[in-house]
Amino acid sequence: MQTVLVAGGAGYVGAHTCLRLAEAGFRPVTLDNLSNGHAAFVQWGPLEVGDIRDPVRLDEVFAKHRPAAVLHFAALIEVGESVKNPGGFYENNVAGALGLIQAARRAGVDAFVFSSTCATYGAPVRTPMDESHPQAPLNPYGRSKLMVEEMLRDLDRHAGFRSIALRYFNAAGADPEGRIGERHEPETHAIPLAIRAAMDSAHGFKIFGQDYPTPDGTAIRDYVHVLDLADAHVLALRRLLAGGGSDVFNLGTGQGTSVKELLEAVHWASGSNFEAEIAPRREGDAPVLVADNRKARQVLGWSPRHDLKSIVKSAWNWHQAEAARTREAAE
Repeated sequence: MQTVLVAGGAGYVGAHTCLRLAEAGFRPVTLDNLSNGHAAFVQWGPLEVGDIRDPVRLDEVFAKHRPAAVLHFAALIEVGESVKNPGGFYENNVAGALGLIQAARRAGVDAFVFSSTCATYGAPVRTPMDESHPQAPLNPYGRSKLMVEEMLRDLDRHAGFRSIALRYFNAAGADPEGRIGERHEPETHAIPLAIRAAMDSAHGFKIFGQDYPTPDGTAIRDYVHVLDLADAHVLALRRLLAGGGSDVFNLGTGQGTSVKELLEAVHWASGSNFEAEIAPRREGDAPVLVADNRKARQVLGWSPRHDLKSIVKSAWNWHQAEAARTREAAE
């Protein structure tokens, strides 16, 4: 059983990836400072509390567990907050990633899977977007991820440090068994916000813009199930451990879903026909973001298995179970 270090393994995508790693026969060791992650999500291997910006702590963890590879999820992700606090994002996402990479190199580890994002592309010049699409991020969050990709390219070219960057589109859904799911504070993602409105209409839901050049006027995004993302990380890890070279892959379904279509799916899963408020467009929101995932299919052998209904239903079940747990704890 090979050990892998999962930085940010107590977070949303990281925890689901730990689940899949354990099912694939790996031993995931989570390193997380728990600022956004949840200790309760660490269920498939040990938890080491620590920060990727702490080189002493990193060296301790590498020496203790001797991982064969690193999977890196430990990043700040809220786009609006990155505009308000770009320095904090660069400190955590860029300096933190470099610290983790350097610790891996000191420990003799040269297999590194990086959680990147389609936000590195910026406004689409063509859709669907393939990996050769120009990268011109619209915000500090996207730029911070692009900077790490560029560091990894240089480290591969000049230091032989091998990595695979996985550019997510819209991660969504939850473990169908309800053990872990999507829990952010504050919550900014569309599906959890819609589910929150379905569970309690007092929360409400806003559609930001209905005058886009799309069939129903609302923005279109590519929602991919978090366990499909986790499967891709396992495939990328296996590729590196088998001696494969550095690469980058889009992770999306290749199918676009409008905001109104998303709400219809939440209405179906919840049985609640809550109302949505129409709000102005948000600055920087593109009309359409859809992945061209052919490279991941052909090279990694990856294929997303969940459709929109499966994604929304798993998310609904998770949030219902979470609400029940919260009520039980309060009684």
